[in-house]
Amino acid sequence: MIATNEALGEWLPCLDTADWIAIDTEADSLHAYPEKLCLLQLTANAGDFLIDPLSPALDLAPLWSELAGRELILHGADYDLRLLKKDFNFSPSVVFDTMIAARLLGVEKFGLSNLVEQFLDVSLEKGPQKANWALRPLTPRMEEYARNDTRYLKPLSDLLRSQLEAKGRLSWHAEVCARLISECSILHTPDPDQLWRIKGNAKLERRGLAVLREVCQWREREAIVANRPLFFIMSPQRVVALSAAAAEAQPLEEFISHRYSPRRREQLDQAIKQGLAVPENQLPLHIRQKGVRMTASQKQKVVDIQALRDRHATELEIDPTLIASRATMTALAIDWDKAFETLMNWQKEILG
Repeated sequence: MIATNEALGEWLPCLDTADWIAIDTEADSLHAYPEKLCLLQLTANAGDFLIDPLSPALDLAPLWSELAGRELILHGADYDLRLLKKDFNFSPSVVFDTMIAARLLGVEKFGLSNLVEQFLDVSLEKGPQKANWALRPLTPRMEEYARNDTRYLKPLSDLLRSQLEAKGRLSWHAEVCARLISECSILHTPDPDQLWRIKGNAKLERRGLAVLREVCQWREREAIVANRPLFFIMSPQRVVALSAAAAEAQPLEEFISHRYSPRRREQLDQAIKQGLAVPENQLPLHIRQKGVRMTASQKQKVVDIQALRDRHATELEIDPTLIASRATMTALAIDWDKAFETLMNWQKEILG
């Protein structure tokens, strides 16, 4: 594994003459909070390589400079691109996403292992998917699994690319990948008022919402201190149940783990008290979703657009949602010209 500047400097010249580069990432979202990039896998003409972004002896700036302006081959690039942008402010110029390619060809099982088996007749092990990638050293099994994530992307992309070209859909793929890069390069600042509105909060009364807000903020702080995922501190279901019970002055012991340290329990108790002490006129409100009241004519337009979409999807043998999602069809029905401009060119041609 490449873990020092010296090793990186010796390896980087391998990319100078590479006419293709496949890349993947591994993070620790199941084991740490907040998540971080733990491993980079790259495959090029010279072979398969693992890079350790956690190493304090490694500066990855030269790598990003080398990858800038190059087409990168990925599978299901959405998560990888967001992670690279968040942790290293890196966005590629061009990507070839094998999952998107498979979907545009109408392949129903488009996971990497499914595609590798279908197109290359190779069976990949799925075992270490949920491993803790922050651990060092990696086991031989983890290393082999990681290398397999990029090892087959080039031959797979070649087959998919040729089929896309034969069907006249290569430009479709380029448009989807370009939009994906654009969307993943924008890091949105979370709305503090939304972070604590977890699933089930709509069932709570306003006092319960106040407790929920304080308990969720407590859980966030504890997760950061412990460097463990939020669900490890307290599951969302238990947070909501605890908040409801506290608001109704019910016993809380069944919702609180006996493994909590005295400090953690004390701070949880304080969070609950703070929620219960919020003045009536300052209790949080339920967020009402701003629905759009559609006319009968607009509703009929959605039906017509869907019929058109589904007919073309059947002819093309692809998932209809690739052409237009339910939200897109609704937007088209309400304001066709405005929504139509947001579509990609190939979608416009189909729905035009």
